[in-house]
Amino acid sequence: MRFDIISVLPELLESPLGHSIIKRAQTKGLVEIALHHLRDFTTNKHRTIDDYAFGPDAGMVMMVEPIYKAIEKLKSERAYDEIIYTSPDGEPLTQKLSNQLSTKKNILILCGHYKGIDHRVREHLVTREISIGDYVLSGGELAAAVIVDSVVRLVPGVLSDETSALTDSFQDNLLAPPIYTRPAEFNGWKVPEILLSGNFKEIEKWQMDQAIERTQRLRPDLLNNKKG
Repeated sequence: MRFDIISVLPELLESPLGHSIIKRAQTKGLVEIALHHLRDFTTNKHRTIDDYAFGPDAGMVMMVEPIYKAIEKLKSERAYDEIIYTSPDGEPLTQKLSNQLSTKKNILILCGHYKGIDHRVREHLVTREISIGDYVLSGGELAAAVIVDSVVRLVPGVLSDETSALTDSFQDNLLAPPIYTRPAEFNGWKVPEILLSGNFKEIEKWQMDQAIERTQRLRPDLLNNKKG
């Protein structure tokens, strides 16, 4: 699987995409991640990639031409399953969406910045817009890192125990049940006896009951989506 990411500040992505599980995925050859500086695709001698918006709105807007050139250059090298724009008004990133994206081969992500991008990019070049929450960030780099992280861990072979991802929160629209490790008692706080019983059938039932209870209490909206 390959990610190409276009950014005004690609250095912001070097650390989050260069450590831990994502680094191991790249070392294993399971995932490729390439960062592309948008300023490399402008012919302006000052490497300008933004300009004032038409109309009365304040703030700078990323120009259509360098973005078009960047995307066309990358598309000439490979076919992309998705060209994603990170946007606060895009579709919410969910576990279901991450699962879908993990089956793709090539994904291109465009990180927004400043006031946003020329809307013609959104109309004609991107195939999907994704939001990581109902708030505005200074740029789309952090959102891109979140998207990549949520997808890469689902790629077969990335996690040492692939079944681990299947019990994450939001799989099957449920929050994960409580988890514990040794010691079985600390400071008077005890691990539930059922988890020490060795009865895996009863443990799985307890875990499901706990997942449903936690979801009903903390995120009842997920159960409503499950029913729908």
